[in-house]
Amino acid sequence: MKPKYPTESELEILQILWEHEPASVRLVNDELNKKREIGYTTTLKLMQIMLEKNMLQRTAEGRKHLYTANIKETETQKRLLDRFVEATFKGSAKQLMMQLLGNKKTSKAELDEIKNLIDKIENDKS
Repeated sequence: MKPKYPTESELEILQILWEHEPASVRLVNDELNKKREIGYTTTLKLMQIMLEKNMLQRTAEGRKHLYTANIKETETQKRLLDRFVEATFKGSAKQLMMQLLGNKKTSKAELDEIKNLIDKIENDKS
């Protein structure tokens, strides 16, 4: 089966769960409301849909349901990034990096980290 890409709203919920899991709908809703106003029933409905899509797992703890992500954070980031790079930059990591570094004020520390990562990648391929 083809992996599902989370919608923007689903990704917001996943990010909260990755940080706070297991979490109740109330906690997720409270966290979402720190960014924008969203009703409890809307959050509940989104999480029920995500449960049906097998993106979440739910366990009962007394009368409260607790949710955990069924999708790993790093795998989701990789899949979304791959899709973005392919769609936006025709798969070119070089074009992505040139755009990113050209449009953002990058600190010397960040540039040093990027250089170290490139050195590591080059050394691993030797």
